[in-house]
Amino acid sequence: MNREALYVPMTEVIDDHFLEKYRVLLDAEDCAFDELSHAYEDGDRPHFEADLRAWQAALAARQAWLVRHGLLSA
Repeated sequence: MNREALYVPMTEVIDDHFLEKYRVLLDAEDCAFDELSHAYEDGDRPHFEADLRAWQAALAARQAWLVRHGLLSA
């Protein structure tokens, strides 16, 4: 695969819409991690496991967004 063919100038990728969506994804990940840490601190295993899955899903969504826009390799 030719790496030059995958290159996209950053000015074409990052705009206000991109930053707004990325902020939403970061906020979702942050919120999910907060819930996870509370469940851990409370020793609440069932909620911890559910919150861990939610945090992993939020993290995966953010990473997929970056891959889709060529800012992170798959």
